[in-house]
Amino acid sequence: MTAKKEEKKSIRKIVVALVLLALTFAILAFAQRLLMPKYQKGVIEGSFTEEYYKEKVPHDVIFFGDCDAYESYSPIKMYEEYGISAYIRGSGEQYICQSYYLLKDVLRTETPKVVVMSVHNLQFDVPRKEAYNRMTLDGMRWSQDKIDAINVSMTEGETFASYVFPILRYHDRWNKLTKTDLEHVFSKDITSCNGYYMRCDIKPFDKYPHQVPLVSYDFGENAMGYLDKIRVLCEENGIALVLVRAPIGYGWYEQWDENVENYAAQYGLPYLNFCDYMDEIGLDMSVDTYDSGFHLNIYGAEKLSVYFGKYLTENYDLTDYRTVPEVASEYDSKIAFYNAMRDDQLYEIATYGELRSYGANAIEN
Repeated sequence: MTAKKEEKKSIRKIVVALVLLALTFAILAFAQRLLMPKYQKGVIEGSFTEEYYKEKVPHDVIFFGDCDAYESYSPIKMYEEYGISAYIRGSGEQYICQSYYLLKDVLRTETPKVVVMSVHNLQFDVPRKEAYNRMTLDGMRWSQDKIDAINVSMTEGETFASYVFPILRYHDRWNKLTKTDLEHVFSKDITSCNGYYMRCDIKPFDKYPHQVPLVSYDFGENAMGYLDKIRVLCEENGIALVLVRAPIGYGWYEQWDENVENYAAQYGLPYLNFCDYMDEIGLDMSVDTYDSGFHLNIYGAEKLSVYFGKYLTENYDLTDYRTVPEVASEYDSKIAFYNAMRDDQLYEIATYGELRSYGANAIEN
């Protein structure tokens, strides 16, 4: 065999090897996207982190926190009433350390005028569940901020490699795949309204379970340390920081309120405990909650948003984006989506007596 033929044969082997390698990577990539949870129904909170990156408008106000943030405020209502462009970068049991890195992530592309920080998760000093970590971190775009967020969030048994290659975590999920997984391998539907988790059903407040007294009511050093980091980061970027607590009476202690009040006073920060303003807001927990008073439904969230939106416009120099044509045009589409989601939920409630496509008990297909 001539040297030329040998060379051609070697080239063919290299090409075949490269094609096989590319095919292997493609199959693994497809399998990974197929096996990863889609969070399109049921526990949709896992979609919220990545939905922020699809935004086409600037935001003067950005919220951070757990369900106290993403179930209590309606950015669309704030826009309709005051022209405020707001977004909720919330996620299930979002830990304070994660809020810090999500704020840094936001600052890569925009600088809001106001950051609203829910204090609810100060009660957890360190991340405690992988499932919640995944719902917050898997959807983050890769950057040093995501790397740092993973490193400070991992619980016992988690590995950094499983975040880089999620197939290592979800490889055994094949027997749990649904029609939803197949439909959303390469794309996902928007599940929130600017980060707001809408619920239109009503389950009146009855009474809260008994809360067990604690040995200590001090917040942990790690949680408070990251709240400090958030405060300093806001100061460095000329951002006003507002601390808030949703108007929910359970899962919180008066002593914790004192801790937050003392911290806010020390650094000259506003702290709005909306439990103190329920009458002014007009909240009625016989109709404004979907789960007996643990979270607000759309009716409660819209009342709170009107009240808080007024506070924001009176205390901060926010743009009325209803007067900015290119932004207003985007919000016209957002309002239509918001109304369609509301009408869809109301139809399900009227037809079936419950929501079948939303919430933790949603029917998967």
